[in-house]
Formats: sequence, C-alpha cells, structure tokens
Amino acid sequence: MYFWYKILTYLFYPFAPIYIYFRKIKGKEDPLRYKEKLSKIIIPRDEGFLIWIHMASVGEAMSVLPLIEDCIEDKKVSKILLTSITKSSGKILEKRFNKSSKVVHQFLPIDIPILTRIFLKHWKPNLSIFIDSEIWPNLILEIKKSKIPLLLVNARITKKTFKRWVLVKRFSKKIFGSFDLCISSNKETVNFLKTLGAKNIKDYGNLKFSHLKTDLNKKLDIKFEDKIKDRRIWCAASTHSPEEILCARSHLEIKKKYNNILTIIIPRHIDRSKKIYKDLTNLNLRVVLSNNLESVGENTDVILVNSYGEALKFYNISKCVFLGKSLTESLIKDSGQNPIEPARLGCKILHGPNVSNFEDIYKYLETLKITKQINNSADLALAVIEIFKQDNAKNSTIIKEIENYGQNIFKNVMMELKQYI
Repeated sequence: MYFWYKILTYLFYPFAPIYIYFRKIKGKEDPLRYKEKLSKIIIPRDEGFLIWIHMASVGEAMSVLPLIEDCIEDKKVSKILLTSITKSSGKILEKRFNKSSKVVHQFLPIDIPILTRIFLKHWKPNLSIFIDSEIWPNLILEIKKSKIPLLLVNARITKKTFKRWVLVKRFSKKIFGSFDLCISSNKETVNFLKTLGAKNIKDYGNLKFSHLKTDLNKKLDIKFEDKIKDRRIWCAASTHSPEEILCARSHLEIKKKYNNILTIIIPRHIDRSKKIYKDLTNLNLRVVLSNNLESVGENTDVILVNSYGEALKFYNISKCVFLGKSLTESLIKDSGQNPIEPARLGCKILHGPNVSNFEDIYKYLETLKITKQINNSADLALAVIEIFKQDNAKNSTIIKEIENYGQNIFKNVMMELKQYI
C-alpha cells in the first residue's frame, strides 16, 4: 500500500505548485507564505537543540500552547519550530509567539518525498512531535529514516479513521510503529493504537484540559463590560449552519422572559459572518459585529464574533455556552466541538445529541453535572432560562476541579517529553 501511496505523491509533484497557487487564489492559502508548502524555506536553522511541533489547525494549536510555553522556558531548548496546515492556525500562532525569539512558524510542506527531505534537511530537528491525529506517511517514514525521535501527543483516532486504517493493516503498522511514543487523549484511542501497530503507548487524558492562566484571564474592554453589566448573557460557540438560526429563534423565546437578554454567537468559520449577519437581521434582530463593540446598545440582541481568538473573552462574561456542530444533521458522522474552554471558565455547557468527536470529554463533564443535552431551539431556550433562574455566581469548586484535572494531565505529558530533551 505504501508503495502506491508514494508513487501517487511522486506523480502529483509536478502539479503541486499549480495546486497550491490555485488554493492561494481562492484565499485558502497565505498570499505571502504559500510557497512554504513547497519547502521554499527562507528562515535559517540556528545552532542548538530544536524541537519541532506539528499541528493541523486552530484547535490543535490551542491545545498545545502550555506545552510550547514550557519548552520556551527550558534552557536546553534553543529553537521551537511550529508547523501547521491551515491559514487560520498560522495567523494565531504567529500572533501568539511573535515576541519570542525561540519560536518560528512555518506551513508544513505537502507530503511528497522530495519536499519532506528538503524540509528535514534544512531544519534537522532533534525532536519531532505530532499533535492529535496528524499522519503523513512520507514525512513520518523520512523522520524514522533520519533517526529523529518521533512522538504522537494527545493522540485522537476516531472510529471512522480507525476503520480506514484497519483496511490497510500492514501499512498502518509500518506508520504507527514508527512512533517512539504515543500519548493518547482517551482510552478508545489507546485500543485503536495498539491494533494499528503502535508500541509505546501512554494514557494520561486529554491535554486540552490543561491551560495557561493568562488565557483564562482574557478580558473585554472595561468600558464595554460596564455597558453590558446588567444584561443576561449567554453564548453559542463553534456553530455551523443552520445552528445560528436555531440560536436566533431561541433568543426570541428567551426574550419573552428576559427582555435584557444578550446573545453572543461565535461561528466556527468566521468567513460565514456576512451571511449569518444577513440571516439574523432578516429575523428583525439587532446584530453588532465584534469588531464594532462600541456600537452595542441596550437594544442590541446579538453580538456576532467575526475574528479568531476572541472566544475566551466572551466565555468570561457568559453564564452558559451552547456548543455547535451538535445539532447539524449533515455533520452527524463528524460531530461535536470541544467544550473544555468554556467549562473551565465556569460556564454551564449545552449541546445537541451529536458529539461523537468529544464523547470522552463530555462523559467527564457529566460527572461534574455541568452539561445538558438539548434537541431543538425550544429546548435550548428553556435550558438557558432555567440556568438564568439559578445563582449568578460561577461555581468556583468546579473551576478548581477542572483546573487540577488539567494540570495533572499536563505534568504527566511533560514528564514523558522531558525524557527526549
């Protein structure tokens, strides 16, 4: 199987520049840095111990921020190379670490042998770490061939992905057997990894439960917070179509009970903001975009967040959060969004019945009695109203419980990583 995969990637090589260029035209690639995906590298490789951490997208990037910060503080580490695939993750990582001389970001090259060899020859990492479920066969086998320690951290393999790998079991054993260490995010993944050929597997829990205290303290402008201090606020996050309309209808129901209701909607993909804005205003709702918060008044119904990296600020002022991708029928096979961030900020979590991607996390949060399943807009409205009837203070005991749980996971993961530094 690997032979054919390798042949196909070689055949694709002449067309790779055209493919990437057209993605740039469509706005899917960074207009200035898209050539990095063709291993056009202009940043030099400094002397010293270099850790390379690869993550696919925004979610994976946010989950390893504490890990990156710890490596920055480690005097043995001279450089940290961060690679990702999506344009949005690149922007977030650059913005986050632009003041750190130790950290550099680059987009991962396409998984073609020639490009992966150029990449590895230039950077010569002393340790390579892949996050979540990022599996690139040519790159992984080239790392193994170069005798670079290779770790899979916060590994998460879904049933759907597992079924695909099982069909090519010899291939899977070649790939997953190349990892020196796999740190799983849940027990199901442990079993999948064993079947797929991984050898050294550890299970400490989901690294996404760990966090930076500075993140939890992210606040909105004081003047803005003072303006909305008397409003009843709830949030709908990581929403997909048509969940924004569903939340808008819930808002209208809640408004019959609480006239001072303020709904915050954070779509998963902010490039949909214009359409969502139009759909909501068509329902006679007064909508303000988050980059224009000074326009929020006492009659504003909805704040529509249209920039990345702002969610924590709005979680901090919300009583409860509805997590999207859980009521969208078309996404039922790949459903759910991560509820950890709002939960560790003391928010009650509301979600639809479809949360297959984060079942293990929801099971843990259920033990803390801070989650509730809803099935439609009427359910959502009733659940939010019920939460508003309760005590306004956020549960500090729950917040501390989640914090301790996350820090234990983080300490165990870092203990394993330090053995390779």
